[in-house]
Amino acid sequence: MMKTNIEVPIRCTGVAVVLLKNTPSGHHVLLLKRAGSVLRDAWCYIGGGIEEGEQAWEAALREVREETGITQVTLYTSNTFDQIYSAKENYIYVAPVFVGYVNDDQDVILNHEHSDYEWLTVNEAIDRVALPGNDVVLATIEKHFIRKTPAAWLRVGTP
Repeated sequence: MMKTNIEVPIRCTGVAVVLLKNTPSGHHVLLLKRAGSVLRDAWCYIGGGIEEGEQAWEAALREVREETGITQVTLYTSNTFDQIYSAKENYIYVAPVFVGYVNDDQDVILNHEHSDYEWLTVNEAIDRVALPGNDVVLATIEKHFIRKTPAAWLRVGTP
């Protein structure tokens, strides 16, 4: 008798965004401290759901606005993904990661989802992020978006 293999479903219902600002001491990454019941007190980059009618990059810009109050962002797709396996519900959650460059003069105004924020060096951010895999995403962003100028075809959103 042959056994049938069962697939683990993959869900992509959200996005992640890593904001970068260039300071006199180099690029810094914005991390936010979660305030809600999910991942309470965990340091993460920006993330959230894709709403009906939105493209992923549009959700990324909206989430940046909602979570930080920042409105001026030069956005790129990073061609990397956050991924988490939910053992409880037996699915893999995948979210495209976007990179946003912001000017140094924009203030962060947190919404109710977060209790604190910090602009950190990439190494500090890698040490601080809570979820396994976030460190790999940040290392990839450092290699392709901090040490190099990103390719123009990675740019998304309005110019």
